[in-house]
Amino acid sequence: MSFLGKLFGGGKSESKQDEKVSPSIAIQKLRDTEEMLLKKQEYYERLIKEQEAIIKANGTKNKKVALAALKKKKRLEKQMETQEGTLTTLEFQREALENANTNTEVLKNMGLAAKALKTVHNSMDVDKVEDLMEDVREQQQMAEEIVNVITDKSAFGQNIDEDELIKELEELEQEELDKQLLDAGTLPEAPQTELKEAIAATSSKSKDAEEDELEALKQWAT
Repeated sequence: MSFLGKLFGGGKSESKQDEKVSPSIAIQKLRDTEEMLLKKQEYYERLIKEQEAIIKANGTKNKKVALAALKKKKRLEKQMETQEGTLTTLEFQREALENANTNTEVLKNMGLAAKALKTVHNSMDVDKVEDLMEDVREQQQMAEEIVNVITDKSAFGQNIDEDELIKELEELEQEELDKQLLDAGTLPEAPQTELKEAIAATSSKSKDAEEDELEALKQWAT
């Protein structure tokens, strides 16, 4: 019977046992075995160090004891080499089993996803999808038209030309300016003063002209 057969309880019921053992259980058993062998390796290392100490202490004093310790050391080293090979084999098998288990899970999940996708697609019809998208486009167009109607300024008399407003404003400003020029009472102080001085100067010139004319008449009469 093989080592792995013994490990997983092989024998006459080996095929039945294989059917019951899941990959996760097998992986865990391999890890437990590796841990056990590593602990045994540490134990062998301590024994080897003990034998080396005995050999060093009795090498020249008691050759018989030193020789027995050396033989035991060789046996322990041989056993360690064998266990190292076993550990390597277990590691390879565990890694292969882990990879296979991962691949199995991946494939299983991919299969489930494919079935789900197929179910979704089976519930869809290309013609129905096209009709649905056409309805969506129509509803979007209708929504845009509704927004345009709601935001139309002309419905509230707000579609006034700005150029016309500016022209009207300029006319109003001109009318106000003309009114100020015609209304002397509203003229600024400085223009009123200048106007009075101009009137006074005109009156002075008129008086001077009248006096000159009177003087000329007097001279002509004499």
